[in-house]
Amino acid sequence: MSKVRAYTIFPIHLILQFSNLGFWGMCIIIFGVIRFLIPIKEVSSRLLDIMHRLYSTFAIISVAMIKIFNRIEIQIDIDKPLSRQKWYLITANHRSYLDIILLIDFCAPRIPPPKFFIKKQAIWLPFVGLAAWALDMPFMRRHNQAYLEKHPHLRGKDIETTRKSCEKFVDRPTTVINFVEGTRFTPQKHALQNSPFSHLLRPKAGGIAFTLTAMGELFSNILDITIAYPHSKHPMMDMLSGRMTRIAIEVKTLEVSQELIGDYFDNPTFQAGFQQWVNELWLNKNERMKKWMTQW
Repeated sequence: MSKVRAYTIFPIHLILQFSNLGFWGMCIIIFGVIRFLIPIKEVSSRLLDIMHRLYSTFAIISVAMIKIFNRIEIQIDIDKPLSRQKWYLITANHRSYLDIILLIDFCAPRIPPPKFFIKKQAIWLPFVGLAAWALDMPFMRRHNQAYLEKHPHLRGKDIETTRKSCEKFVDRPTTVINFVEGTRFTPQKHALQNSPFSHLLRPKAGGIAFTLTAMGELFSNILDITIAYPHSKHPMMDMLSGRMTRIAIEVKTLEVSQELIGDYFDNPTFQAGFQQWVNELWLNKNERMKKWMTQW
């Protein structure tokens, strides 16, 4: 019966989720085009406020549908009070595309709307790419070391993109989200990396290091967020099929100390210390995930 139920739920839930994404994505794109055509600061600010509300509404409705189609418990633990009037940097692990919806929904009533660093190829995703552009999200084109050695003039381009993007966030409270692993967790990627963390990929420290350098004085706190799906190997498929039973989200509030702000790319001592700090975050995150897997 469970398989029959899953096969029945999947197409209905998928169509509803995609329709929700398409509707709110188109609304955001339309307002974004108007904002582009009327480059007046006051008008642009008002339109962006509207677009942020549409953005949050998309996630709230999406999570509501998840709860309707799944017999689910979503556990959210936050260690300290949060504010919509502050700037935050979120460092999170990345298990599934579902993480993005959950993080937008988490932010909606508590902190400013989140901005994700997005791969440049995502501009072509239906609704998602143009909506992200309209919301001033930074698009990144990452090059590996071998490519940069052949094209040295491109070295530092990502850093410059980050700097310009961060300048847009100075005038209003903003949440910046960085998936520190750089990609979604899969067993194949985990094995290929020979990751020392049983439930996580290796963290990449450069992105958050530079974001802290560019905006460190603005950020009120770093929010270290751990997301886990204890009973699910394929979170998106399980969620769409009505088989998702538990989601755990834990939020640890960290101070932005001066020791975390420095020249990551040209100061080897600072780089080593920062990498150690990130690895300790990941070690603690992995221990929490281990506990959830055994307790639930």
